[in-house]
Amino acid sequence: MPEPAATFADVCDAAERIAPHVHRTPVATSATLRKELGTDVFFKCENLQKVGAFKARGALNAVLSLDDDEAERGVVTHSSGNHGAALAYAAAIRGIPCTVVIPSDAPAVKIDAVRSYGATIEFCTQLGREEATAQVIARTGANLIHPFNNAAVIAGQGTAAKELIEDVADLDVVITPIGGGGLMSGTAITTRHLLPAARIIGAEPAAVDDAYRSLLSGEIQPRVQNPSTLADGLLTALGDLTFATLQWAGVEVVLVDEGEIRDATLFHIHRMKLVVEPSGATGLAALRRLDGEITGKRIGVIISGGNTDLSWLCD
Repeated sequence: MPEPAATFADVCDAAERIAPHVHRTPVATSATLRKELGTDVFFKCENLQKVGAFKARGALNAVLSLDDDEAERGVVTHSSGNHGAALAYAAAIRGIPCTVVIPSDAPAVKIDAVRSYGATIEFCTQLGREEATAQVIARTGANLIHPFNNAAVIAGQGTAAKELIEDVADLDVVITPIGGGGLMSGTAITTRHLLPAARIIGAEPAAVDDAYRSLLSGEIQPRVQNPSTLADGLLTALGDLTFATLQWAGVEVVLVDEGEIRDATLFHIHRMKLVVEPSGATGLAALRRLDGEITGKRIGVIISGGNTDLSWLCD
């Protein structure tokens, strides 16, 4: 039987540790969506979190958990943007060096955010993240804070679901976007503890369906090579910690296409007046896919982030 990467006690410890440095983000609803789907939907707005994404939670928990000797060596990660900005933010709070390895084709708004928090940036290719990060570690001795395959990061991400479930009673379904699985894993740990009977769903772009294939086959599947998707924050494959946690929790994955992601993002902007990046809108896209299955249920959806330059609108 697979084991989760962290416990709910770890999530509670993380919540206390990071509380001074994160927002308790609001929960939003939409009467228009309730009429469309015939169900109550509660959106946890992590697009309004520090650094514009849930990633602040996990990065802070990991950095604040380092002992003094570890912290002195600084931290490093590879990230398409949101985790990089979050780690830079956390490192700045602790006053330690931070290097972020970023694919050169990452959105400019995310690169600028990482730079604004004072991190050193090293560019790489999409497939060269691990190699470039290993070179930084060999040169500096920095601690790797993996974007998702890290128990402290996972526990930190689970605090978003903890707040959602505390604020909204009796949820039947909890949905989050899924890329590397850090947010999904933290959400699964929290939800299984607080709502044992709830259905837990990951929303994944069909163009990068490795999580879907992994849970279906029972083995971690390789990421899709050179995918094309609006959801640039969900390009990574699962790690061993996140995969085991999703298996343990019985997480389902719902695939959504690019048109559904676009329409969900526009709904958040036009009808809810929320700036949401396409990756963060996959939860709503998946919810619409489920439609008849969720009528009359109480649904919690975590909007993962809002860092977008809106260039996708040109498509």
